[in-house]
Amino acid sequence: MGALTVAFHGDIQGLEQGIGILAGEMGFQWAEDGLPIKVEKTSGQLEASLTEGNGLIRFQENIHFFRALGLFIEALAEGDSFQLMEEPQFTMNGIMIDSSRNGVIKVEEIKRMLRIMAVMGLNVMMLYTEDTFEVKSRPYFGYMRGRYTHDELKECDDYAVLLGIEMIPCMQTLAHLSEALKWSFAEPMKDSADILLVGNEETYTFIEEMVDAISAPFRSKRIHIGMDEAMSLGLGNYLSINGYRKRHDIMNEHLVRVKEIVSNKGLKPMLWSDMYFRLASQFGGYYDTEAVITEDMIKDMPKDAQLVYWDYYHQHTEEYETFISKHKEFGCDVIFAGGIWTWSGTMVNYKISFNTTNSGLTACKRQGIKEVFATLWGDNGTETNVFSALLGLQLYAEHGYSRELDTEKLYKRFAFCTKADADAFMDLTAMDVTPVNPEEYKHLPPNPSKFLLWQDILIGLFDRQVDGMNLGPHYETLASKYAGYRDQNESWAFIFDMPHKLAEVLAIKADIGNRIKKSYDKDDRISLQQIVQDVLPVLEVKVRELRNAHRKQWFSTYKAFGWEVIDLRYGGLLARIDSAMQRLREYLDGETDTIEELEAERLYFDGPKRPHGSVLGWSNQYRRIISASPQ
Repeated sequence: MGALTVAFHGDIQGLEQGIGILAGEMGFQWAEDGLPIKVEKTSGQLEASLTEGNGLIRFQENIHFFRALGLFIEALAEGDSFQLMEEPQFTMNGIMIDSSRNGVIKVEEIKRMLRIMAVMGLNVMMLYTEDTFEVKSRPYFGYMRGRYTHDELKECDDYAVLLGIEMIPCMQTLAHLSEALKWSFAEPMKDSADILLVGNEETYTFIEEMVDAISAPFRSKRIHIGMDEAMSLGLGNYLSINGYRKRHDIMNEHLVRVKEIVSNKGLKPMLWSDMYFRLASQFGGYYDTEAVITEDMIKDMPKDAQLVYWDYYHQHTEEYETFISKHKEFGCDVIFAGGIWTWSGTMVNYKISFNTTNSGLTACKRQGIKEVFATLWGDNGTETNVFSALLGLQLYAEHGYSRELDTEKLYKRFAFCTKADADAFMDLTAMDVTPVNPEEYKHLPPNPSKFLLWQDILIGLFDRQVDGMNLGPHYETLASKYAGYRDQNESWAFIFDMPHKLAEVLAIKADIGNRIKKSYDKDDRISLQQIVQDVLPVLEVKVRELRNAHRKQWFSTYKAFGWEVIDLRYGGLLARIDSAMQRLREYLDGETDTIEELEAERLYFDGPKRPHGSVLGWSNQYRRIISASPQ
């Protein structure tokens, strides 16, 4: 059977190049003698139908056309007559990719993501850039961080518009600027290590330079100006210069100045909402149901700036509805930002992503919120590859075209849009949702694959956490599974090869610290000898294989800058395996009577936001995982 050919006629002006880009993705050719498809631009529902050999696509926005085209090609493979109707639930539905925590996604991979988004029907992409874009007047801004040039961002925007996708510039204008403010040029503009000095004229010159640089490559007249999590606002250099002022007043003063800058350039700003709620809370909490939004706060908030309510944590629709209602009190448009959990460590967590997304987006539909997007953060070094979140993108897309989520349709659409198996992607979560912690979500979702990978073999800050859990067999099973997924999902082999190698490492390493400690405590030298001779050398080989797979995965997706951080983590892990073997040999050979690290008592790991006791829990900071000593 020959290649599928189709012939479009009707309202296709402005769609031709996008059709050409996606033809290969969807497996068809455009030819005059192909299956006729009439294209009609209209309002309301999108439609993809085929009757007696004649196709029809109706759409309102260009992104709806590409979604409908995908539905048409998908349905065509299953029958010669169909009518599919969908009602868009949101006017904006897209993603924000973190490009500031070392993983700066390459231009070609941004284009790859845009193609997938177009078939899914997602119409907005933001690249979260704190200092990873070029400001020519500030050579140290983004220096050696893989920053985007003007031409790179323009190339992405030019490509996105062909697919009906808006790229919105995204920056920070108050906090989260530690990587820029660490350089000498920023000293006069610093309130604290990561917060700009409000009221300083040089600060606003700098902000204007940033706004010019980040907005120039894009067609969009919208801009995300950040301004979240500025908890120490006004308490650093600002306090020394100006004395104490209410942070609410400082915040609004700054917002007025920033808004003036962007408005003068014809841009409409959006900003994270959390600081307004933290300042209204007696304990500084964002999700404080007792927080009182005062009339002064409402009055001072510019009504032409949009508040972005971010929430990736709540499990119940009613909770989201409560906070949406509180946001509406400000009288400005509300945008909802959920999250696909790519920031816990080595692997995406779909269990909590699905729970929170289903509740959050259902609340948005009930409350009439028309603009939503999913964040894909890369906390602590972007160890999780951004493409592992594709199933989460499909979840947002299917919510976006249906009042009620159809899970069976979600899985089918994912197979068509990505050429991948949804179950395989879902199973990435098994790296952290193990048989011993399937329901452990009272605080943050456990991430044992991160802390068990990086924790030290001899010091073992998490050894007591996993004592007696026998996680080795779980990871052995996963290693075999991921190898199969790698071979079955050819286009995404790089996504599954890394966790395959990681599971092989954890099958040994998850329990090795406790094995060594117990053998040492019993003075079981035969067991220790076997660990030194047979186990640790194999672990060393497996870690090297993991490092190579992770490096290949990184360079397939991201610029080179930032990999050095993860490379050093692997180097440290390998060095400590070597030191562990050396220390054990010295003990076994009688060169030392004790191993100090193994003499020490093992305690449960104690850290912020962690449940205490014999649960796996969550820890996402490498520096806290590897040692109790400062680095």
